[in-house]
Amino acid sequence: MTSDFHGSVEAARKTASKAKSVGAAIIVACGDITHFGSVKDAEGILSPLIASEIPTLYVPGNCDPPELAETHIAGAVHLHGICVSQDSVSFLGLGGAPASPFRTLFELTESEIMGLLNGAFGQCSRNKRFIVVSHATPKDTRVDLTFSGIHAGSASLRRFIEENKPNAVFCGHIHEARAIDYIGETVLVNPGPARHNSCAVADLNDKIDVALDSL
Repeated sequence: MTSDFHGSVEAARKTASKAKSVGAAIIVACGDITHFGSVKDAEGILSPLIASEIPTLYVPGNCDPPELAETHIAGAVHLHGICVSQDSVSFLGLGGAPASPFRTLFELTESEIMGLLNGAFGQCSRNKRFIVVSHATPKDTRVDLTFSGIHAGSASLRRFIEENKPNAVFCGHIHEARAIDYIGETVLVNPGPARHNSCAVADLNDKIDVALDSL
């Protein structure tokens, strides 16, 4: 799993190479594919992942155009606001990020975040484990802590986790908050930015085991 390419095709190439080297069954990209770019830019950055022929799931980030949340890119699956099953796991997606003073391209209110999460959850199979793939981080955790000591995550995402207990949450957004944490038994993973050669590898078999890694 990876996040925050911020327009780096080289990071996408490294991600595809890493996925092949570890025998990954799925590539998950947690947003900020572009750096204030276009849908066409996103297609170019995702192209090395698609070319790997490993199923690729993604959500847009706050630095991506909102149109990316509604665009179907051939060879990849966008998850924003929907739930998609892959083998024994349902992946529920949330793009964008909570509103901020920076007024980036794709920001959402907490009410919108909760509505998207609940709507997508209604599509998930109840007899499968489910994983939230989110650009935003859950609030008051190790994965949302900024350098300035502020917890910049989403309160709605945290509440959704507490109420619905997903098996895992894969997220990004806060570059410096590269970490693994827990809310109850839900494992939270911020792999750090792919642009800085960061990633994580998860085993989704009998139990979810995650390790931070590098590209």
